[in-house]
Order: sequence, then structure tokens, then C-alpha cells
Amino acid sequence: MAKSIIITGASSGIGRATAEHFLSKGWNVGLLARRVELLADIAAAQETALALACDVADEQAVKAAFAAFTTRFGHLDVLFNNAGIFPMGQVIDEISVADWRRAVDINLTGSFLCAQAAFSIMRHQQPQGGRIINNGSISAYSPRAHSAPYTATKHAITGLTKSISLDGRPFNIACGQIDIGNAGTEMVASLTARALAANPEAKPDPTMDVDHVAQAVFQMADLPLQSNVLFMTLMATEMEFVGRG
Repeated sequence: MAKSIIITGASSGIGRATAEHFLSKGWNVGLLARRVELLADIAAAQETALALACDVADEQAVKAAFAAFTTRFGHLDVLFNNAGIFPMGQVIDEISVADWRRAVDINLTGSFLCAQAAFSIMRHQQPQGGRIINNGSISAYSPRAHSAPYTATKHAITGLTKSISLDGRPFNIACGQIDIGNAGTEMVASLTARALAANPEAKPDPTMDVDHVAQAVFQMADLPLQSNVLFMTLMATEMEFVGRG
């Protein structure tokens, strides 16, 4: 039986690259995103792909999306909790409460709701068990300047990962976190553009191919459940991370 995965934030960037990689490996893939129309080309071309319109911060929408996935494929092996946003960089006293709450809703509450839904399915399915992989970011360890909402939520993801890992032990549910630095995505391109707008002489950060992230997520996901990568850091080799902050 083919393995199955739900990927949140699958319409672009890391999520889309990861979805395409898993499909190429013969997995059943739930493509979860708010902009479901951006997934139409993948879903139309692949019988093993299911596009799921969902705002991860909406509890009922998450439940409906995960139910639709299990109705279609019957079993959930892996969740890649990838959906997230990076609000406009500002000094903390210039950040609006609305931007703070939006980051918490999507990056943290959304990850919790999707993990909760996946955990429940994995706990009660036969055979029991599965794996949850959270997209942390190197900002879970060392922040960029002017990134309080993003950094706070990514630090919180680390706590969520550890808690799920602990709670999952009796049910054969593994949980790990991949901390990614500067993949070549729309988000990183936007951050680079902001930095250059503020300082045209700034040196752009090195980036890596987003396909390398997809390969790393697959490596974590494809392990037997007796093994788990609890934390993986994947970054552009020459980016400033060690010594940052």
C-alpha cells in the first residue's frame, strides 16, 4: 500500500516542492492550502494528489480537510506541518497587534490544529502510528532582526515538537522538526528584497535549492517508525547562522 502524507502550505515554496517530490516517489499526497486554485495543476495531473482548501487557523476547516483526506486514502502516515508567514519586519514597538496575532494564528495555532488532527487519526487508525514533521526554521534558535512574531512562534514550534514527541510514544507516533535556513523560495526572495530596499549596498544572503529541502523532508518521512530525526538543521552553506544574533 502506498504511503500517504498531508503537506500544509502546499501551494508554493517549500510546501509545493515537497509535494512534488513525494508524488514523484509514489506517495498519496494531501495538498493543503488556502489558495487551492494554485494546486489545480498538480491535482489534475496526479491521481495520488488531493487538493484541500483550508485555512490552518480555522479549527473546523482543518477537521474537514483531514477527514476528506482519510475518506480518500484511508490512512495517514505523515503530516508535514509547513504553512507559515513572515510578517513585515519591524522593530517590536512598531509591530501591530493584528500582525502579531496573524503570525500566531497561522504559524503556531495552525500547526497545533493540524498536528492535533493528524495525531488523532494516527492514534486510532490500524495499524496505529505515524509521523509529524514540523517546519521550525533556524529562527527557532537564532532570530533575524525585526522578527518578533515569527521568531516567537518558531521558538514555540520547538516546544510543540517536543511535546508531541513525548505524547506520541505510547501510540507509535514520532515527531521531528526541520529547521531550514534560506531556501530559494518566494518568502526568502521577499526578505532579500526588503533588505536591499533598506540598504541597496547590502549583500544578499546565500540561498540553497528548495528541492534540497524536499529531499531532506523525504529522508525524515521515509524512515521506519522505530527511528526518528528529532531535529534537523538544513541551511545554505555560506549563510550567516553560526554566530548570528
